Amino acid sequence: MNNKFDALKDDDSGDHDQDQGSPKDSEKEKAEDEDKEQNTSKKKMVVPGAGEHPLQYNYTFWYSRRTPGRPASTQSYEQNIKQIGSFASVEQFWRFYSHMIRPGDLTGHSDFHLFKEGIKPMWEDDANKMGGKWIIRLRKGLASRCWENLILAMLGEQFMVGEEICGAVVSVRFQEDIISIWNKTASDQATTARIRDTLRRVLNLPPNTIMEYKTHTDSIKYSMGRLPWTGES
Repeated sequence: MNNKFDALKDDDSGDHDQDQGSPKDSEKEKAEDEDKEQNTSKKKMVVPGAGEHPLQYNYTFWYSRRTPGRPASTQSYEQNIKQIGSFASVEQFWRFYSHMIRPGDLTGHSDFHLFKEGIKPMWEDDANKMGGKWIIRLRKGLASRCWENLILAMLGEQFMVGEEICGAVVSVRFQEDIISIWNKTASDQATTARIRDTLRRVLNLPPNTIMEYKTHTDSIKYSMGRLPWTGES
């Protein structure tokens, strides 16, 4: 499993083997590395290939995993979440998705995130901080199907709420799995209601399915400094 993620994730570590040179050379290389990091977002903007079917927005897959109960912080969360890669077309999406492990086959405390390019899957991101998420808890065995249906609906703009959708998360836990979809404006009740109704339709949820909407502001207050981990209530 690790090999797949290692092969897919972007190489943004900036770690390269270097010959021992003069201090000036080291300083120059360090400055060049810093410049490269500052320009990373510009260089990594993906575009559809020739003849491919462009999506309305570019998206990025992320993966995260942690040990339950371990003390954590926002900083350690950022270090733990790994970017798998970005795509701009239907064909590029399938090239990533076809090589990724399905959520139902993940173990432990793991999450897949699919967010619009430029938005980090964190409560504190500027695009997310005034928003919230719909949360659906699933019995084991349903996560893979529901995740695929959810992200295909998101990529296909089936939610019909303009630029409100930020991304989606599937969280694999020991006794249940959780899927959620994040939007920008928690106070827009018409938008959150439309997202809820579309979720019910695209996931073919039974009428008695419990769906919870939680604002990221409430999540931050509730966490009281705990790790802002996606998918958990």
